[in-house]
Amino acid sequence: MLAKVKSALCIGIEAYTIEIEVDISSSLPQITIVGLPDQAVKESKDRIRAAIKNSGLVFPSRKKIIINLAPADVKKEGPIFDLPIALGILAASGRLNIKKLNLFCVVGELALDGVLRGIKGALPIALSLKGSNKKLILPAENANEAALQNDVEIFPVKSLEEAVMFFNNEKTISPHTVSAEKYLRNRQKYEFDYNEVHGQALPKRALEVAVSGAHNILMVGPPGAGKTMLARRLPSIFPDLTHEEALEITKIHSASGTLRSKCGFLSLRPFRSPHHTSSTISLAGGGPLPKPGEVSLAHNGVLFLDELPEFNRSALEVLRAPLEDNVVTIARAKGVITFPANFMLVCAMNPCPCVTQSKLTDGKHSLSPFSLN
Repeated sequence: MLAKVKSALCIGIEAYTIEIEVDISSSLPQITIVGLPDQAVKESKDRIRAAIKNSGLVFPSRKKIIINLAPADVKKEGPIFDLPIALGILAASGRLNIKKLNLFCVVGELALDGVLRGIKGALPIALSLKGSNKKLILPAENANEAALQNDVEIFPVKSLEEAVMFFNNEKTISPHTVSAEKYLRNRQKYEFDYNEVHGQALPKRALEVAVSGAHNILMVGPPGAGKTMLARRLPSIFPDLTHEEALEITKIHSASGTLRSKCGFLSLRPFRSPHHTSSTISLAGGGPLPKPGEVSLAHNGVLFLDELPEFNRSALEVLRAPLEDNVVTIARAKGVITFPANFMLVCAMNPCPCVTQSKLTDGKHSLSPFSLN
């Protein structure tokens, strides 16, 4: 018997529909997954078998099971397909309502006991379903994040057993809704606040001018002068995020798997401070399935580069395009992906030792804690 389940996959910060086809036939027991799966997807068959059995359900162990992830020419990665594959197997074996299953897009990672774990990219997946008349089944951990898209009905489930009961009309689950405007009104405070800085009149004034005019800034001063301390508190004097800006930031962090907010919504401007050993790909983004880099994770916020001269020249060169165009474009053999990258660049460095020594020994000059460029 053949069953089809709609699912989705994030490529960059956009989500695309994946159709999972499950065919069960009488033959030598075997599970085969085709359609360019990565290692995590290949290993899902063992997780799914254990999850089905530990949920008190019957796994067709004496059958040949072929699972196709279409389109077959797109690389599939991650454990996001665990739940739809499990439901497809149960539907193909006649233990699930296929007609109701066809109304939903399903995503989720399964634990061995059948409990659902959170996934990456819940918000982009929900946004991709807008206008498709599809409803979304996903782990309860991602419910707030996905429900920011008000045009799609979100049904959170906690386990495989609960999902099966829902599709067989043995349990009712109400659509989950949240209010992004409420989160913006009751936004949390920044961990580091500009009001905590005492003194430092010159650099504080320079930073305020830079924020007001959307300028980038370089701070030069000896260790301990307070460069990093000021930079960390800079987001707190930015204007509050609008709903569109907050949604865009949340979408980027959701796709990259860096969303740590319990409410599933980022209402504060990001502050990113990559180490000077960071690679070009980690700054600009990339990978087999390109992911956002630090320049995109700092979108609508601050990108702070401490010890600027220690960064590789190639890493600094990749900042040229996003600083000029506010986007970064990643080109690969199978396609081109563009990430937003509109950030304020704040850099810090120590003064050149030879210049510092000459100023200290020259009686006509005095050494200031800061030099701002």
